[in-house]
Amino acid sequence: MGFRGETKAVAQRGLTLLELIIAMAILAVLASAVLPMAEVTVTRSKELQLRRSLREIRTAIDLYKADFDRAVTEKKIIAAVDETGYPPELEALVEGNDWGGLYAYHRKYLRRIPVDPFDEYAEGWGMRAYKDEPDSDFYGGDDIYDVYSRSYRTALNGTPYRTW
Repeated sequence: MGFRGETKAVAQRGLTLLELIIAMAILAVLASAVLPMAEVTVTRSKELQLRRSLREIRTAIDLYKADFDRAVTEKKIIAAVDETGYPPELEALVEGNDWGGLYAYHRKYLRRIPVDPFDEYAEGWGMRAYKDEPDSDFYGGDDIYDVYSRSYRTALNGTPYRTW
């Protein structure tokens, strides 16, 4: 008879309610540890994208200015007295310029204007003119000397994105 009781216990295998609750609690603890790490990973990838975008636009602005200076030096164009040589708008980097024959084609500096990944309100890039202060939030409107993110959020390293 003792043998029969053992077969009954073996035949009724399964999870008890207590075991199920413990398993769910363990899963909840693991999930609560993973979600913040996922948020940090997403933020870190957006920060990388912001750094790349800023570098890409700033490099294009510098190349535009260098071509302007070269065209003036080689007397392909005549600069106005108050002209700095920086692009008048970001679209000029996409449209390009032949610099009065310096190039046989319109030299383009960007394929498209990169997007600010932290631009929550579709404001676009913040811009500074050559005459503006280096940390100014007011755009003078003459030319584009620098761009910055308009986001008021703080980076993972504690610096505001606006200062990058």
